[in-house]
Amino acid sequence: MTMRRRAAVLAATAGLALTLTACGGDDDPFEEGGDSTATEGGGGGDLTVGGANFTEMLIMQEMYAALLENAGYTVDIQSVDAREIYEPALESGEIDVVPEYLATFAEYLNGAINGPDAPSNAPIATSDAQETVDAARPLAEQRGLTILDPAEAASQNAFAVTNEFAEQNNLTTLSDLAALGQPITLAAVEECPDRPFCEPGLESVYGLDIVDPPLATGFSTSETKQAVQRGDAQLGLVGTTDGTLEQFDLVALEDDQGLQAADNLVPVVNTESAGDPAIAEVLNELAGVLTTDDLAMLNAQVDAERQQAPDVARAYLEDKGLL
Repeated sequence: MTMRRRAAVLAATAGLALTLTACGGDDDPFEEGGDSTATEGGGGGDLTVGGANFTEMLIMQEMYAALLENAGYTVDIQSVDAREIYEPALESGEIDVVPEYLATFAEYLNGAINGPDAPSNAPIATSDAQETVDAARPLAEQRGLTILDPAEAASQNAFAVTNEFAEQNNLTTLSDLAALGQPITLAAVEECPDRPFCEPGLESVYGLDIVDPPLATGFSTSETKQAVQRGDAQLGLVGTTDGTLEQFDLVALEDDQGLQAADNLVPVVNTESAGDPAIAEVLNELAGVLTTDDLAMLNAQVDAERQQAPDVARAYLEDKGLL
């Protein structure tokens, strides 16, 4: 196994909520990079794995790096604030591999290629992962990128209630909640009334009667979960891979009508610098085993149990027989 050359993690300066948002600044964290030497045929070369600087993405980056090292590559990790920083570096080959969110990345490409209004007026992402991959791959090719196989694991919006409320009303889905026919107070992000996958979608797709405005408590924050736990809200906006719901005695209701787009975890590589079929083979093996529950468990180990992301990532890969 080769030794990893780890780059320093850059300090985060912008929050991340429902999607990765833009952040300012003119510094180029990749200006010293651009020397990847991965070659076709596998078995060696230098690679940089990049992505955003928050728990879930750090775990994914560590797993990608460990798998690639095991395949004979020397790997750097560069974690930055947001997609608007790492995606141009991915296109230029200054970084070679990133873990991405399928639907969000598809619409990022849609906006970049077809204009900023395209994600709203002509979205290409759906609730079906394969449909979304098929729509996004041609756009990625135009940018010199290749989208590999998506995992079953999907990190997307979810809506949680207390276990007690779910049991009392026999709730397992959002449709079950809507069937109660009662006004629902929602704890969510301040922008929820304007976001199609939040309040408007809950109302138009499920027919929920959301008390307006929702409580502005944030995305999957402790404040949101505590608001639902206390009964200040009946429903809270959380993430499907939030590993702390159980601590708050909450359960996420199934999105049975497919409101949320397929934000499955998926590797994206620079076609020129990381087009080695061995890279695709290694990363696609992880896609074949990683589930949403697995990712929630890994997040909980880091966020709740205070374990280190590299240790958590390696233990998971070893448990699954990938290392």
